[in-house]
Amino acid sequence: MEKVNISAKLNTFNEYWNPKIVGDINESYVKLAKLKGEFVWHMHENEDEMFMVISGKLVIRLHAEDITLNEGEFFIIPRGIEHMPVAEEEVHVMLLEPKTTLNTGNVKNERTVEVLEKI
Repeated sequence: MEKVNISAKLNTFNEYWNPKIVGDINESYVKLAKLKGEFVWHMHENEDEMFMVISGKLVIRLHAEDITLNEGEFFIIPRGIEHMPVAEEEVHVMLLEPKTTLNTGNVKNERTVEVLEKI
C-alpha cells in the first residue's frame, strides 16, 4: 500500500496520449495521461471508461453530442459508444478502466499503446 501524489506522477512524463499506470484496483487500472489535440474515433466493445479531468478542459465528442469536462469533473463512457477525446490545450486526466482496455479501443494505429508503463 502506498499513497500516490498525482502532481508528482504527472511531472515524470511529457508525452501526450500515452497513459501511465499509477495504481490498480480489482481488475482495473488507475491511469494518468496528458492529452493535447484530437485523438481518434474509437470504442471499447467490452469496457466502460472513466475520464476525470485533473487540470484543463477536455471535450469528449460523441456522435449525438459533445461533453465538455472541466477540472474536477468526470464522465463515464459506456462500452460500445464511439467517442473521440479532444484537448485544445494540454489537459491532465485520470482514467479508471479495466486492465483489458486498449487506449485506442477497436482501432489500431500509431497512437495505440499496447504495453503500459507503470510509474
